[in-house]
Amino acid sequence: MAFDESASPAAGPPPAAEDATSGGGWPLIDGWARATLSPTGPKLWQALTHQSACLSCAWGTGGQNGGFRDELGEPLQRCLKSVEAISAELQPAVPQEVFAGRTLAELQRLTSAECDRLGRLDRPLIHRAGSDHYEPISWPEVHQLVAEAFQSAPPERVASYSSGRSSNEAAYLLQLLLRALGSNNLADCSDLCHAPSTLGLTRAFGSGTSMVNLEGLQHADGVVLVGSNAPANHPRLMNELIRLRQRGGTVIVINPVLEGGLLKFGSPAFPIRSMLGGGSEIASLFLQPIPGSDTAVFLGLQKALLERGAINLAFVKAHADGWQQLIAQIEGTGWEAITACCGLSREELEHTAARLAACSAVVFAWAMGITHHANGTTNVQAIANTAVLSGNVGRPGAGTMPIRGHSNVQGFGSMGVTVHLREPMRRALEQLLGRPLSRTPGYDTCALIEAAAGGAVDSLLCLGGNLFGANPDSTQARRALGRIDTIAYLATKPNTGHFHGFGARQTLLLPVFNRFETPHRTTVESGNNWVRLNEPGTTHLHGTSNGGGQLISEVEFLAELAHRLHGSEPIEWRRLQDPVYVRELIARTVPGYDAMAGIDASKREFEVSGRVFHEPRFPTATGRAQLAVTPLPDLRLPEPEHFGGQAPGERGLVLSLITARSYGQHNTVVYKPGDSYRGMPHRHTLLINPEDLVASGLVAHQRVTVQGEAGSLEGIELIPGSIRPGAALMFYPEANVLMRPLKDPESGTPAFKRVPVLLRGL
Repeated sequence: MAFDESASPAAGPPPAAEDATSGGGWPLIDGWARATLSPTGPKLWQALTHQSACLSCAWGTGGQNGGFRDELGEPLQRCLKSVEAISAELQPAVPQEVFAGRTLAELQRLTSAECDRLGRLDRPLIHRAGSDHYEPISWPEVHQLVAEAFQSAPPERVASYSSGRSSNEAAYLLQLLLRALGSNNLADCSDLCHAPSTLGLTRAFGSGTSMVNLEGLQHADGVVLVGSNAPANHPRLMNELIRLRQRGGTVIVINPVLEGGLLKFGSPAFPIRSMLGGGSEIASLFLQPIPGSDTAVFLGLQKALLERGAINLAFVKAHADGWQQLIAQIEGTGWEAITACCGLSREELEHTAARLAACSAVVFAWAMGITHHANGTTNVQAIANTAVLSGNVGRPGAGTMPIRGHSNVQGFGSMGVTVHLREPMRRALEQLLGRPLSRTPGYDTCALIEAAAGGAVDSLLCLGGNLFGANPDSTQARRALGRIDTIAYLATKPNTGHFHGFGARQTLLLPVFNRFETPHRTTVESGNNWVRLNEPGTTHLHGTSNGGGQLISEVEFLAELAHRLHGSEPIEWRRLQDPVYVRELIARTVPGYDAMAGIDASKREFEVSGRVFHEPRFPTATGRAQLAVTPLPDLRLPEPEHFGGQAPGERGLVLSLITARSYGQHNTVVYKPGDSYRGMPHRHTLLINPEDLVASGLVAHQRVTVQGEAGSLEGIELIPGSIRPGAALMFYPEANVLMRPLKDPESGTPAFKRVPVLLRGL
């Protein structure tokens, strides 16, 4: 299925009645007005204008240029999602009676939104096995218990999990203290999202991040945007797409869901053209393939480019290895196999390739619609292949650009919070510590849950995030966490994981400062390799009526733990409470971060060196891009009998379920229950193509049971919308109870975006 804005209105499928045909616009202004005119409005503006990076997506803004400006100094680069995140951080402290008066069973009944709205954590708490409550605990006792938990267990039985909400300094300390113990069990939220991007791009180009910076994107005249709902999850990117269209460029969107915000988007950064004009055009061409078929889509584009003579073989031969095998695969794969796999016609793919070939500089961008598949790494390689074959690498305005999620998730990878530590950093850390690091493979996030379920993990430190909520198969995650002896959660607010992910003996819930409150400077890294410097701040929680003000800096906590675990050798571990010293070590040991050594004196933010390629020379073994054959996936869905439990004669409808965030959601945190853009008024809905409704005998707004391989959900309302036939969409993390997903065998990332489910009428 394809929608082409250059064709007549009848050429593409019209959006369903419930779907919005644009995103952004006046609802953004209304949201800003409601937030800034609220009682916390003055504090909100203070946080927005603070010299610190935005709390939300990794596209990034803020820092030394001020809260509203990006690295090029462009103004008005804050979005409503940022306002929602800050407003949640400005809540008062959780009332004491919540933890003292509510039982664990009562807390476990709370939704994600209800957990978040309890308020800010302002004192350390502990849950002891057999108790029905969290109880207050002193910081000295916290330090002693956590240190004992990590000292008493063998290195292979201790682990950490982290999210991108924290700083580079905290991330560096986390991995340093664990590696000094001899553990490589550094699970991270990136394992569940862009690990295939890091792995695939490293194989192809020797670098696992974006090779395009903001300035480069502004020189592009084409963008291929795949598997991304940027209007909801990365609104800052929409300004760049609007600019590209205004200068006559082309935006090709590939997504099984015809998202309204990717058709038109109203941005307050363009008040006349965009807001008053009813929204700016975004997609020039919109393709709706079968979920999980992206490798076939890009192989089809490669075949069409080859057949029309649009591949610059001289460029490819000069700057790439493996091209012979790839060309042989392209020539040897028939159009019938490609179109049967992806559900797009040869004509649609040829037309798309022609639009692509007409551009002079193209950026290939993608999000988790590419990586959340059993062949996610292969999908990324297919995109890299297409970029090289079309000559769109190693020059201004062209290249590959994974669109990462949380605000500092890429920084965590740069700091070494990964189970795939690269050799240059390994050697530098070994020199710093004066001894070899352990070569025992570490647990990524899914492997951590599996190991814990098998009783192989004793102690776990969670630096932000929601390990329970983010994992597929919620039942397994709860059971696995319950077998870990000690779990310590560092967080600013409660989440569902704190009430479902209890350790077997003790669980500590520890309050920390957020980014704009931290009493010392920190840094973060955007998804486009830009390092921002955050100035110190203050918290509104000090001196609250319930005796608050017991927050701790993550750097302070981790440095104290490191000192208790390692003493004062071979580095001054307690001195690491000084972030300036941490930044000195980062500059010495993290590739591309040399400029970190002088950032406190200069306050000069910088681009990580060696990642943005202005020439087609890459840090691979040969200095050339590495092309690779990308097999077509097997996308057959199981028969209804696979799910079991049918009544006699019952068939039901089997669909390929895409799990996704709503527009009012950030990671696992839900700010608004519904999604007006998709016409989904609450969390217990399923977006379905109207053709599937008719064919199955179901009707719009009927309540059904959705059966997955791991569990089921009842009373789910069917919402007709512009989604590919045979596909469906439900909200994450609620839909996690359904899935026992396949994993990408190379990256370990689960296939959240292609989950077989059976619909049964009630």
